[in-house]
Amino acid sequence: MTNYRRSNIAGASYFFTVNLADRSQSLLTDHIESLRHAFEYTRERHPFTVDAIVILPEHIHVLWTLPEGDRDFALRWRLIKTVFSRGLPHIEPRSESRQKKGERGIWQRRYWEHLIRDEADFARHVDYIHINPVKHGWAMRAADWPHSSFHRYVRAGMLPNDWAGNEGAGWECGERRGD
Repeated sequence: MTNYRRSNIAGASYFFTVNLADRSQSLLTDHIESLRHAFEYTRERHPFTVDAIVILPEHIHVLWTLPEGDRDFALRWRLIKTVFSRGLPHIEPRSESRQKKGERGIWQRRYWEHLIRDEADFARHVDYIHINPVKHGWAMRAADWPHSSFHRYVRAGMLPNDWAGNEGAGWECGERRGD
């Protein structure tokens, strides 16, 4: 079995990308209230701070901070995925492997996680999260996408409503470059 290396720092901030198994689906935005409930349910039992988030139809980007002394983000993701999945009808196709393990076929098994190194890294990932709907063509401006912490940042006076304008689609923040 593959031994995945994960960061293991208590109280740290992490950036995650979590995808649906079938990226042609729009379950996350179609069932946004169920996803919000899954986050709330998990945060009540295992607190964490959502610093920035964007929910797109088929994937989520989120930056969160764990409490002092706590490093178990895997437990939180398992709970979020489970609670969300339980609220959906059992209509997705499942591989033989998933059937043997009693798994649903809603989420990709793995997710991308990145330990935030410093304030500049934090800011780059917040920007990446907020520009992501523009990057993927879901909105013309960050302000146009409803399922984003961008609106919380605007209300708090941390970003102007016209932040990034229409320029965001070409940004290269938050991801590795191919060169």
